[in-house]
This record gives sequence, structure tokens and C-alpha cells, in this order.
Amino acid sequence: MAAGSGIEVEGLVREFKGGLRAVDGVSLRVSPGEIYGFLGPNGAGKSTTVLMLTTLLPITAGTATVAGFDVARQGPLVRSAIGAALQEAALDPYLTGTEHVRLQAALHGMPRKEGRRRGDELLERVGLVEAAGRKVGGYSGGMKRRLDLALALLHGPEVLFLDEPTTGLDPQSRQALWEEVSRLATDEGVTVFLTTQYLEEADALADRIGIIDDGKIVAEDTPKALKAQIGRPSVEAVPQEPAEQEKMAEVLGRFGSPVAAPSGAVAVRLEHGAGELAEVVRALDGAGMGVSSLRLDEPTLDDVFLEKTGRSLEGEGEDAAEEAPA
Repeated sequence: MAAGSGIEVEGLVREFKGGLRAVDGVSLRVSPGEIYGFLGPNGAGKSTTVLMLTTLLPITAGTATVAGFDVARQGPLVRSAIGAALQEAALDPYLTGTEHVRLQAALHGMPRKEGRRRGDELLERVGLVEAAGRKVGGYSGGMKRRLDLALALLHGPEVLFLDEPTTGLDPQSRQALWEEVSRLATDEGVTVFLTTQYLEEADALADRIGIIDDGKIVAEDTPKALKAQIGRPSVEAVPQEPAEQEKMAEVLGRFGSPVAAPSGAVAVRLEHGAGELAEVVRALDGAGMGVSSLRLDEPTLDDVFLEKTGRSLEGEGEDAAEEAPA
């Protein structure tokens, strides 16, 4: 990939009527061939940022270049250099998978022979060869996502935008898409800008992560470095008697600050690390409290997100929707 195949954003702003700033001064850099994970809750500004970077929404203020082209002044060149699979796949239910890729190739001005060769190659890569002759209206959710990815890759883009590409997919389809995205960056040098609500997804795929909240970047680094910022593990306990939850919170509170925990449980970030666990057990025993479970957790991206935004990410904890049979 060329040196200019990354993304550079400086002071990006998108303001809507009424003065609402959905994106408020975002600055970031994505190197060529890097997978950049963009995390944030619904309404944080993720999709708005993607829409501006893909030229689908005008920029209110700031600058952005994608694949070396200015988003505001060189829209056609940006669009020729990028692929995009956004939240809602723009697929015609009455066309087959093959008809979709051939139409996409024609729209990109690709020679017919090259378009057919490339389309067949991508349909095979995303596992849709057997379904290629069927109408897309009969595809499952995972199949539609995979076809949308194939369409985004048809013209060999330098930069690929994926806006929550695995939302609602079953675990098998999600894993298959992860593998393909990782291969694109590693083997073909494609720059990937990935927005997601799944922390596991960002941890598995992204070289670096940016966390956006209320339109602003609140943290940015590698997954490992972000987790290292938290540093200290947490201990989570569940009392045998639910009525003793408040008492347990008082005891654990001696060892660190409270953190979010499942219903019925109490958790704190240990002030002096994992070495305090034995003291925690002795303190609970000394208070005469029965414990039905006790768990030590190392820092996760969820802990990072909670500390930086004060809330958990909506996508975490949601079960992936089962795909309907095609």
C-alpha cells in the first residue's frame, strides 16, 4: 500500500440543527495497513464520524484525509479509494449474490471480464459460492453481511470502513468475518477503520483503539496499553445471603474503590493488587459472612471503557442473534 493509504483527522466537527455537536473536535491517525478500532456507545458519534470520512455527510469544521485525499475537496477520489460496509447493507432482495457483484463491478467501471473474475474470487472468499445464484431476500443476516463485505472489497480499496459489521451475527459468522478482516490487513495491507460495540471484537482485531464519548475521543492506545492504564485487578464476590450485600460492600470497600458488578454481586478495584486477595478472604470470614462465589478479574477493555466514560458498552452482554436459515 502507498504511504498515503492511511487516515488523518484533525479537529473534526459535525454540528446538526439546534447546535448539537455529534462529533466535537475529533483528531486521530490511522497508519497504512493498521486496524483501528473505534469504540463508543450508541449516540457517541461513531457512525457520524464514519459518514463524514466516507464523504456521505458534510464536515462542519476540521480536516480529514483518507488514502491521501482531502475528504471535503476530493470526494470522488476518496470514494474511489475506499470500501464501506455500513450498518445497513444496501442490498436488493430481488437480485442474486452474483448479480450484486456484477452490478457493483459495472458501477466501478471495471472491465466485464475482470469484474466477473474478481466477483467470483470474493464470493468464494466469503463463503457464498453455493448461494451466489439465489436471491438475497432469502439470505440469512450473516450471509448478507458477508456479501456486503465482498461488495466493499470488489474494486480493491486501500481503506476499508466497517461500521459495526458483526452486530446481530451468530458467533460462527462473527468469527469468520474477524478472520477475513485480519487477513485483509495482514496479507493485503488494507487499512481498516472498524467501529464496534463489542469489546471482545476490538481486543481481538484492533492494533489500536480510540474510545469516543459525547463526540470526543476520551482514550486512545493499543488494547494492551489501555488495559495497563487500569493496572489493578478487581475482586468480585457474591454473598450467600442476599440481605448481606450491603454489609459485603462495606467490607470490600476497605480494599479499594467500587466497580460495576452483576446483580447480587459486589466488586472493588483492589488498591494494592492481587496480593490483597488473602486479606479480603480473611476480612469476609472475620465479618462472619458466607460467600457463594469469589473471583479475581484482571483488567479488561470493559474496565477501561467504564473508567473513561462512566458506563459499560451496550453491545457487551447482548447475545448475538441467531441467523435464520437461508
